[in-house]
Amino acid sequence: MRLWRIINTTCDAPASLGREEAQGCSSASVFFLSITKKTIIHLLFIFLLLPNFSSFQASCMHCSSPKMVCETKIVADDHEAIAGTKKDSIIVSSSQMWTSSPSAIENKVEKRNQVFIRAFESSDHEEVRRIFNEGIMERIPNSAFRGLKQQTRTQIIYAFLTVMCYVMTKSFTLTFCAPFILMGARYYYSRKVILEYLDCALHTDMADIEEYYMKPTGSCFWVAVLQGQVVGIVAAQGREDDNTLELRRMSVDSRFRGKGIAKALGRRVLEFAMLNNYSAVVLGTTAVKMAAHKLYESLGFRRVGDTDDHTLPGMTRSPLERLFFQIRYSRYRLQLHEE
Repeated sequence: MRLWRIINTTCDAPASLGREEAQGCSSASVFFLSITKKTIIHLLFIFLLLPNFSSFQASCMHCSSPKMVCETKIVADDHEAIAGTKKDSIIVSSSQMWTSSPSAIENKVEKRNQVFIRAFESSDHEEVRRIFNEGIMERIPNSAFRGLKQQTRTQIIYAFLTVMCYVMTKSFTLTFCAPFILMGARYYYSRKVILEYLDCALHTDMADIEEYYMKPTGSCFWVAVLQGQVVGIVAAQGREDDNTLELRRMSVDSRFRGKGIAKALGRRVLEFAMLNNYSAVVLGTTAVKMAAHKLYESLGFRRVGDTDDHTLPGMTRSPLERLFFQIRYSRYRLQLHEE
């Protein structure tokens, strides 16, 4: 109340002063008297709260910065007052956690997730065979079922056989079962041919990688290593007759796909080809998945031909085998420099 009376008296002074007395007022008094009651109240309110304002501001800074971790921590002033050891009572500030810890963690994660491409070693043989075997076995269902989408002629033949089944038997049950019988036969022959191809590979170049790829000049075999584990393979075999390098045996562990490992392996082959002055890099693939073809195209390869009459090692080319197993062989080429 006393403060309010002072404010009222001070602010009402110009009305009670005479003209001569008003002229004697200093410029500072005139300025002060011209301020409204409401403004003076606001100024006094800020002045009274000013000692506590800095501490309030400091407490708010922790949550105001967008870089800070939104986390509330209870910190004791005296570590001895908390049960347990001092090590358990140490609390790192949020700013330190944001500026130092995440960078250290990111570096560790980056190193852990970094893929290294190195030359094949004899100790890698078991893992290399496992990855190669897994990649080849995936082609059985792909060739039997997905591959049928690319074979229009085979689809027409199967449809004709289904119709003939109904014409000859007049049985809806047998006609309904005919497509499943045909697909079962496709799976059987796909498995038979691909297992024979796998057995042939495991008894030739994949049986002695050092002899086939590491010793000859202009050839090599690489493995991709992630977290100390072999997760991908690729081979390069030089051909002196046309001065080209053939990319072979590329495969990535199914658990580690989608990390750019296959592209890293492909680039390593291209670097090797350039260092050894090969004129081009070539490859042939029977892969059904479009992801494999997109990978080669992303590396710069161009498709130069397709054939549906390719013969894999181990194929007998019997009529039944030709009816129930068809595979498309695609050839790619990447020209490095003019011959």
